[in-house]
Amino acid sequence: MSDTPVDSSKRTWLIASTCAGAVGAGFVATPFVSSFQPSERAKAAGAAVEVDISALNPGEKLTVEWRGKPVWIMKRSPEQLESLKKTESQLADPASDRTAYPTPEYAKNSHRSIKPEIMVAVGICTHLGCSPADKFAAGPQPSLPDDWNGGFLCACHGSTFDLAGRVFKNKPAPDNLEVPPHMYLSDTKLLIGEDKKA
Repeated sequence: MSDTPVDSSKRTWLIASTCAGAVGAGFVATPFVSSFQPSERAKAAGAAVEVDISALNPGEKLTVEWRGKPVWIMKRSPEQLESLKKTESQLADPASDRTAYPTPEYAKNSHRSIKPEIMVAVGICTHLGCSPADKFAAGPQPSLPDDWNGGFLCACHGSTFDLAGRVFKNKPAPDNLEVPPHMYLSDTKLLIGEDKKA
C-alpha cells in the first residue's frame, strides 16, 4: 500500500476523460464498421423488385430498375396482341429458341409472357446495350417499315423489336429482348427477379 494520498479530483478527471474517449471512439468506429455493410442501393441491385401494376392501362408501359437494368412492364391492348401474329414471318427468332438470353419456359409463347396482355422484358438492346425507344403506333414512320405494327426501335443501329420484344430479321441485334425471371404475387403485383423455380 502506498502512503500517497488519493487526489479525488484527478481521479474524477481521469474517469471522465476515459469515458469521453470511449464514447468518441465509438462514434469514430461506427462509420468505419458501417462502411463494410452493403449500401441500400447495393442490396436493391440484386434483390427482387415488387411492382404494383394496378394503374397500368392498355397501351401503357412502366419502367422499373432491377440489377441496374431497366425492366419494361407493358399492358398490351387486344389490338396490340393481335399485331403479334402479323409479324411472325418477319422475325429472326419468333419462338425464342436462341440461348444467348434464355427465355423462361413460361414465356416461350408468341406473346413471351405469363399473362398474354402483360409483357415483361429487359429494355436493353441485345446488340450493343442501348435502350430502344417506344414506337407503339402502327404505320409508316421515319426509320421504320411501311407495314410497321408497333414495337420498339433501337435508334443506335436500327434494330427493331415487336411488342413481345422479338427482334426482326436482318438487324444488328442478334437476339430477342431478355425476359427476366418474374412471377405474379397477385393479379396486380409482380415480382421481378424471382420465379417459382428460383
